[in-house]
Amino acid sequence: MSDAAYRDRLTRIETYFDRTAVRAWEQMTSDAPLGRIRATVRAGRDRMRGAILDMLPADLSGRRVLDAGCGTGAFAIEAARRGAHVVGIDLSPKLVALARHRAPRELAERLDFQVGDLLDERLGRFDHVVAMDVLIHYPLREAAGTLGALASRIDRSVVFTFAPRTPLLAVMHATGKLFPRSDRSPAIEPMSERAVREAVRRAVPAFEARRTERVTSGFYISQALELVRP
Repeated sequence: MSDAAYRDRLTRIETYFDRTAVRAWEQMTSDAPLGRIRATVRAGRDRMRGAILDMLPADLSGRRVLDAGCGTGAFAIEAARRGAHVVGIDLSPKLVALARHRAPRELAERLDFQVGDLLDERLGRFDHVVAMDVLIHYPLREAAGTLGALASRIDRSVVFTFAPRTPLLAVMHATGKLFPRSDRSPAIEPMSERAVREAVRRAVPAFEARRTERVTSGFYISQALELVRP
């Protein structure tokens, strides 16, 4: 993907989350009542967040963590509770503002929410990087390339999620195309686990694929893969 195409994709993602869907995500990531479909998505995201946290040390004291695509900050806050210093980065100024508002005062010194691109080298080095439901909007080659670009600044591990290619997800993906374009979320790129592992092996040779976990909850289907620097 060219730099222009990459920037266009980022712009479309930012537009969706900062203008079209910010209210929906504010509700999704709170305790507000939800309809049946969105409730399954909330439950799935909660399970996935827990699965990713289980792939990180229980004690993160002294470690630096990047929450790439931090949204409203739920993962960043949990990592900070474990002692990490967390940089949360997101394209959406409104979601970042919400994350800052929700951050517990006692964790303020360990949370740094910023608006920007996860590939910005000015963010520095990290022990761990987490990209939950971020690269699902990228084609496989671009997703692997993004991980490769980050790899040199990661000292221990990276955990990311992808949309696994399943019959159910294929139906959901096709159904989504029936909605008016203005109401659609950015396209999700379903991928086979085998293809993901092979692409990552080539793009991030210094890391080894370790644990993986798939979460299916109604309209939420996502799979986490852990990459560890030996």
